[in-house]
Amino acid sequence: MKNTISLFDFSKKINYKNELLAGFTVAMTMIPESLSFAILAGLSPLTGLYAAFMMGLITAILGGRPGMVSGGAGATIVVLIALIKSHGIEYLFAAVALAGIFQMLVGVFKLGKFVRLIPQPVMYGFLNGLAVIIFMAQIEQFKITDSTGASGWLQGMPLYIMAGLTALTIAIVYFFPKVTKAVPASLVAIIVVFAVVLSFDIPTKTVEDIAHISGNLPSFQIPQIPFTLETLQIIFPYALVMAGVGLIESLLTLSMVDEITNSKGNANKESIAQGIANITNGFFGGMGGCAMVAQTLVNLNAGSRARLSGIIASVMILIIILFGAPFIEKIPMAALVGVMMMVAISTFQWVSIRIVNKMPKSDIFVGITVALITIILHNLALAVLVGVVIAALVFAWDNAKRIRARKSIDENGVKHYEIYGPLFFGSVTAFMDKFDLMDDPDEVVVDFKESRIVDMSAIDALDKLSKRYSQQNKKLCLRHLSEDCHKMLKNAEAVIEVNIQEDPTYKVMPEK
Repeated sequence: MKNTISLFDFSKKINYKNELLAGFTVAMTMIPESLSFAILAGLSPLTGLYAAFMMGLITAILGGRPGMVSGGAGATIVVLIALIKSHGIEYLFAAVALAGIFQMLVGVFKLGKFVRLIPQPVMYGFLNGLAVIIFMAQIEQFKITDSTGASGWLQGMPLYIMAGLTALTIAIVYFFPKVTKAVPASLVAIIVVFAVVLSFDIPTKTVEDIAHISGNLPSFQIPQIPFTLETLQIIFPYALVMAGVGLIESLLTLSMVDEITNSKGNANKESIAQGIANITNGFFGGMGGCAMVAQTLVNLNAGSRARLSGIIASVMILIIILFGAPFIEKIPMAALVGVMMMVAISTFQWVSIRIVNKMPKSDIFVGITVALITIILHNLALAVLVGVVIAALVFAWDNAKRIRARKSIDENGVKHYEIYGPLFFGSVTAFMDKFDLMDDPDEVVVDFKESRIVDMSAIDALDKLSKRYSQQNKKLCLRHLSEDCHKMLKNAEAVIEVNIQEDPTYKVMPEK
């Protein structure tokens, strides 16, 4: 049990003061972001707070990375906005629970390591696209809906007030850290704007105008949807996308914490914890979520290195849900809009613009493509998948051009082809062009000491090559192949030489 749940690792000294203060600070930074993302998706703000509480608590206890913070994050809820608008909140809860199941399966089958396959340009595009989505969503808060249900832009004094308060929020979030980082700038901004609105009795849009918050404990409820195949077809793609986006962001955050703390987290354990948390969200009225980069950095900067701060932060959020609802409803929307605009600005990878002239053109293309798919389709998982595929094809093309052969004839008249570079689907055509079947002597040796047989396309190419030499009544020998390749080539018509002992690449167990 100690290996599964270790809230207090007594082998390491825990600074309880740092954990307590870090937990309180994290809770204060999670609340405005969770509220803003819930409102962004057209949900009750309480749905966002429930997600922050449940995600934070469960992942803090069961997760694979002490010090990491999870909550109702925008990356996951953005991909579900279309489902909410077309089918309603009950379908959202079902999709969140199903996404949790997918995430658990990733952890159970130990697939978390594959997040390492995501190239940096894909991440730049992913984060830049997400930043644009978050920023543009805040512009929508400058609209108002009249009694007939028609929406239009704010005009006149209401527009000036909203814009002014938003600008004040942005200024505080930007400049306050230059004074002190002891208190979260976003929290200070919300308090200051709140105080200004109350002191001068400024008429402006508040959280209460969006939705009312009832401060009750989250209660168990099975999503009220028809349990049919048609329903599964509706929620399945959304759940798959959410699961993918949530795990990508969570496992990349885990890697970031590993670097900062110079320690090693458990990606598969974190995947299971994320899954359990989202399943709980689906049945207890939370909007779902994943790891939160900004809050994790706040937690680490506050000195937390254990699970305790995450638990404290979650309990603080629950207390606020139960007793702070009247206060939260009075928060000006301009304050939340300003905070989220700064979140978008900080999420955008400005370094990707500064180094654009130093990056390969293929990487620039990948980053822009991922960003555009994210912005246009709001499908972050598809964007990442397309980016990975393009990057993989570019890599394959580059490696396909690197295969070459050194040719020589020994004293016995045997021609040797020493192959350099990987032999795979992209390089088989160039590989086949290296051979001169008509002019080669009766015996030819192909040496794979500096090459690798990567896939079935390579095996098929060798099989075809051996058949061509056989048709010319010439003998083809393949040297320095591993035993697994030898078995796959056993049906080839040529004679195959396998030198396992001198194989520099493969570690092959001798046959019994």
